[in-house]
Amino acid sequence: MKIVVRVLGPIEVTDAGGRPLRVGSRRRRELLGRLVAAGGRAVPLAVLTDDLWADPPSTAAGTIRTFVAEVRRALEPDRPPRGRSSVIETVGSGYALRVPRTDIDAHRFEDTLRTVTDVPDGQVVDVLGEALTWWRGEPYGDLDSSPWLTSERARLAELHSQAVELRARAVLDLGRGAPLVPELEAFTAAHPWREHAWRLLSHALYQAGRQVDALAVLRDARARLLEQFGLTSADGLDHLERDILRQAPHLTPAPRDEDRWRLLTRTEATGTYTRLRTMSTVAGAAAITGGTNLVLAQEQRAAAVAEAERTGDAALTARVIAAYDVPTVWTRTDDAVRAEALVTTTRRTLRRLGPQAPAALRARLLATIGLEHRGSRDRWAAEAATEAEGLARELHDPSLLVLALNARFVQSFQRPGRTAERDGIGGELIDVATRHDLPLFEILGRLIRIQVCAARGDAETAHHHVVAVERLADRHETPLVHVLNAGFRTMLLAARSSDPAEVAHAYRGLAADLAGAGMPGVEAGLFPLALLSVRIRHRRPAPTDPGLDWGPYRPWVQPLLDLARGDRTAAHRAAAALPVPPADHLYDALWAVNARTATLLADDSLAARSREALSPLRGEIAGGVTAMVTFGPVDDILRPR
Repeated sequence: MKIVVRVLGPIEVTDAGGRPLRVGSRRRRELLGRLVAAGGRAVPLAVLTDDLWADPPSTAAGTIRTFVAEVRRALEPDRPPRGRSSVIETVGSGYALRVPRTDIDAHRFEDTLRTVTDVPDGQVVDVLGEALTWWRGEPYGDLDSSPWLTSERARLAELHSQAVELRARAVLDLGRGAPLVPELEAFTAAHPWREHAWRLLSHALYQAGRQVDALAVLRDARARLLEQFGLTSADGLDHLERDILRQAPHLTPAPRDEDRWRLLTRTEATGTYTRLRTMSTVAGAAAITGGTNLVLAQEQRAAAVAEAERTGDAALTARVIAAYDVPTVWTRTDDAVRAEALVTTTRRTLRRLGPQAPAALRARLLATIGLEHRGSRDRWAAEAATEAEGLARELHDPSLLVLALNARFVQSFQRPGRTAERDGIGGELIDVATRHDLPLFEILGRLIRIQVCAARGDAETAHHHVVAVERLADRHETPLVHVLNAGFRTMLLAARSSDPAEVAHAYRGLAADLAGAGMPGVEAGLFPLALLSVRIRHRRPAPTDPGLDWGPYRPWVQPLLDLARGDRTAAHRAAAALPVPPADHLYDALWAVNARTATLLADDSLAARSREALSPLRGEIAGGVTAMVTFGPVDDILRPR
């Protein structure tokens, strides 16, 4: 019986028809994984015992034999009782996995990498581009760490890095390096000690017409290698710098005859799956670095999804959508039109796939809906997140579970008063991400916990998460974390300072940081809203500076602006037209603004609505969940005046 084993991500086993075979518990999957890692060699029983238990029990040998028997039955359901297994062979006192290397993704990847050393660049690009799509996450991603697994993961990670670098070198040798820039920026951020990666990035920038940036990367690489690792760079950086300065012809070679022929003879459909899925994957890797990379990543993802749907292939479209795996900690989208288009495409793709869609793929699409259709009160979006979480738990897939938990987090804002739920989500994200080495989602979990602590006014616990998340951000090169934490520190200053000018100055600094962070959903209107929060807490009129851009918050602020200008008639008119605040991070902040308007206008109806909206948040800080602005304790706002 033919089976296919995938370990470049959570362990998956399917039969020849693609139907999943359930291996069983984590221990049974670990046994199978250990046999995969042996590469076809027999693993003695004593070695299996030591690898599966830190302190083996006296019954370990018998337990392993039971595990082997159960895994054999799972992988060979049609094998007659007592029939010889063709998948797991008994060799002496141990066992060996007898699955062809071509049917195990890790072995196939390793063999593919070995075969591309002497082939033309064009073939290297295509072959390695396809091979890199086999990676679905951390190898053996559903297993807990153990000594054998740590070394095997490190070995496979090194092979992955080699493949990324070999493919990039082949693309550069073809003179087509410009599109590589976002991918290589993300790669060097994740692997700052790899000098060759810095050279590749600099070369790609040069081919993109960015000579100054290319030189800056080389200088930055020297500084990083020296400061972070105590390494003096090899001659490669210096040689490339000299070649860039003299614009050496070999840095932008003309296409070779073989590559011209390949371009002339391929059809438009050739490589579509690999190219589009890679576009989405690379966009996700680039997005975490923030700034212009985040903006470009979102554009590239949207372009890849749109092009995939135009092919009419629902499975292709689904996998391109699912390849973008970036955590989300904010409920206001950066581009509402783009987000809604993605949600529409994702829902349409789910309908086209129908009930036969693989559960993991369906869960990723549902999580995408939950993540992208945020800030709404649409029940179907929350239901999508809930279903995604349920599927992830059934599949025991940690990388899928953290994505689904992220979707449930953003959907939790549909109703106020769910701080405890978000606290639980943040805690589980930290736990799962720590156990399965998913650092970006550990960062997300800690940022959520900071928001929860800010809402509760618990600065001491928040500080613990701030220290931990900044250490993670430095290690994994995620600069947006520092911007968000600067917002939290500014909020703390606003809560304790009696000097409005000092707080306003701090918020101006935060606004400058946000301006280059690539997060318009966070940035738009936040600075003037923060200034307003300071004015309200100090019983001062709203700021009316003409240069302030209130962005999406103007409808709620307009009555206070009219009052500050002395126009009560206009203020009453604006108050009568107030919309309901959206179901997002700013819900309670905007209701705090409404409560202030109701007080100044003696508007009993608006005051009653404000009390009703804020009552579920008693004991919390209005605006605190943003971890950036504070309108003071909700209890103070609700207290009769």
